[in-house]
Amino acid sequence: MARSTPVAELHTLAFGEPDSVLEPYPIRTQPFFRDYLWGGRKLGSVLGKDIPESGIWAESWEFVDHDEHQSLIVNGPLAGQSLRDVAQAQPEWLFGQGHAQLPRLPLLLKYLDCQRVLSVQVHPSDDYARNMSPPDLGKTEAWYIVSAEPGAKLYAGLKKDIGQSELQTAIDSGQVEDCLHALQPSAGDCVFIPAGTVHALGAGLLVAEIQQASNTTFRLYDWERLGADGKPRALHIQQALDVIDFSSGPQKPQETCSTTQDGRQNLVKCEKFILDRLTGGGRMEVGGDGKFHLLTVPQGQALLDGLSQTSEEAQRLTTGQSVLLPGSMATSHVQLLDPQSVVLDMYLP
Repeated sequence: MARSTPVAELHTLAFGEPDSVLEPYPIRTQPFFRDYLWGGRKLGSVLGKDIPESGIWAESWEFVDHDEHQSLIVNGPLAGQSLRDVAQAQPEWLFGQGHAQLPRLPLLLKYLDCQRVLSVQVHPSDDYARNMSPPDLGKTEAWYIVSAEPGAKLYAGLKKDIGQSELQTAIDSGQVEDCLHALQPSAGDCVFIPAGTVHALGAGLLVAEIQQASNTTFRLYDWERLGADGKPRALHIQQALDVIDFSSGPQKPQETCSTTQDGRQNLVKCEKFILDRLTGGGRMEVGGDGKFHLLTVPQGQALLDGLSQTSEEAQRLTTGQSVLLPGSMATSHVQLLDPQSVVLDMYLP
């Protein structure tokens, strides 16, 4: 990881003198790849990521500021700095006036290539996570299905009438799958996973995920398989039972909601984030509302234009590419280059 620049030095290098203002511009970062045992090669072959020539690669972290990793900026005046550096030097510039008090980017955007079923797991709420050692955020997330092979499925929530005693019995007998609510998703589906929801992505899915910037996962069941070291991966059964919301029940694909902007549909609106989908091959407004926006293109191509004269006049975004629009940016426009193209727009409430 690059050397972390002191806040005062960063301000002088990138933002100039204290009274000067750096023109906001769309930020690109270096994806961070994770090689979990359930991954494959689609991050490269489908999404165009520059993954290593060998190995299996499960996740591409597009934007993150977490103790485990901080995204490095690769374009413009801030190239070489981390999102954490910028958040500490100029939080209002990055996050917008309404969120200038944030200590770091609260969201994490990633892509997942699921070639084997993931572990059955659950994430804690903010209240539980802040009391852990070390403390973390809770983890509410949403999955956007980029592609699904025939017969691919996922698990989202427990079946009706499954309580702690029924789940404990299933854990003891190795029959956890019988308690899980299964879905066979299609490309374009969105599944919302609030903190406390038992879940697992299945084999044959390529997924874009927006989540709180947390990496806390409690494994409940791992299909009795072995890890890369030939040993079973650790389970966290008691912690999982402590944080499961047994009242939440089965989760279904989200119903889309229309908005005031043609071509923009709302997929998720919760207290942690908003997820919109832009489709239809039109030209739509993005940003300019005093909030930072994370944009990614899970399918097709788009053109980001209407930028300042001091920025690039147009930026082409191809499949798998992402940008962060700082909260201090004026309104921009996204032009979807064909009717099949999709842009996801993620921001805070």
